[in-house]
Amino acid sequence: MSKKIVCCECGEVLTPDEAIEFDGNIYCQSCLDDVTFVCDCCGERAYNDDEITDNNISICQSCYDSYYTRCDDCNRLIHNDDCYYLSDDDDYPYCHDCYMERSGGSIREYSYKPNPIFYGDGTRFMGVELEVDEGGHSTSNAKKIMDIANNDDDRLYVKSDGSISDGFEMVTHPMSLDYHKNKMPWQSIMDELIEMGYLSHKTSTCGLHVHVNRNSLGASSTLQEDAVARILYFVEHNWDEMLMFSRRTESAMQRWAARYGAKENPKAHIDDAKKDYSRYRCINIQNYYTIEFRLFRGTLKYSTFIATLQLVNEICNVAVSLSDDEMTKLTWEKFVDGLDKEKNAELINYLGERNLYNGMEE
Repeated sequence: MSKKIVCCECGEVLTPDEAIEFDGNIYCQSCLDDVTFVCDCCGERAYNDDEITDNNISICQSCYDSYYTRCDDCNRLIHNDDCYYLSDDDDYPYCHDCYMERSGGSIREYSYKPNPIFYGDGTRFMGVELEVDEGGHSTSNAKKIMDIANNDDDRLYVKSDGSISDGFEMVTHPMSLDYHKNKMPWQSIMDELIEMGYLSHKTSTCGLHVHVNRNSLGASSTLQEDAVARILYFVEHNWDEMLMFSRRTESAMQRWAARYGAKENPKAHIDDAKKDYSRYRCINIQNYYTIEFRLFRGTLKYSTFIATLQLVNEICNVAVSLSDDEMTKLTWEKFVDGLDKEKNAELINYLGERNLYNGMEE
């Protein structure tokens, strides 16, 4: 006669298929669920006496000791990689929400993305991401920059960025080129950053990214796609000039703003780019509402910054105004020669500094 299989907790007689062995004991499923839990970190079962929880996650003691701690304010469980500290010598960990409350909300997490506020007139708006490094991941420094930038408005916010070792990323709401140049206090912002010891161009980590709203490139999605195709064509077929303008190296481009590769016409460019889902491209087309120019090295020189925005604007202008055939015949020299020199004074001067003015009329 075979020995009965009995749940050690409730005494129910079990079939072999119903019996579950855990830690040397036999349980029915119901009792096992009552006395144990599954760790959200390692996925293993442990006794309830071993459970550490904050009503959001439950983990075993071993995972807590190895990977987790608690927020010093709200007692929430937080992974060691997600801890925030108010200063470099602070021993008290905080979750993101408590950190933001204590720090005054100066540095947002990387995923932060508020609803856009549009500044300036016209149809084309540019959202700028400017990275700075080597001056500290400092909430007080970030607050100083936001105080200069925002005054009574909400024009710029500051975020963390994993690619930056000791700094942060400044992000603007969408602004017209005129607003960036004449109403946004970029010169004062850059002067303050330099005063605080930040670098942008003189690092290997910092970029200047410019988002342009897609609906400024055409009245329909078809016209917008056609314009994006011509932008891709222009950048790829003037790559040497764009590389020189960007102040980046080829290796840095390959890492942060890689080429798609030159094709015979604009349509071939867009058809190829739509098969590529990386956002680390010279022109990132993965966003629904914008395209992103990612080519440029960071800068704290105001004239270089404005020249960059002017170049982006002019590339968009020719992409909208020219046909595919006309774009394939547009050389760099003709593009530069066609610039309105009064409206693009900073761009013209910068092109001269970088020896990119060949073919320009005097």
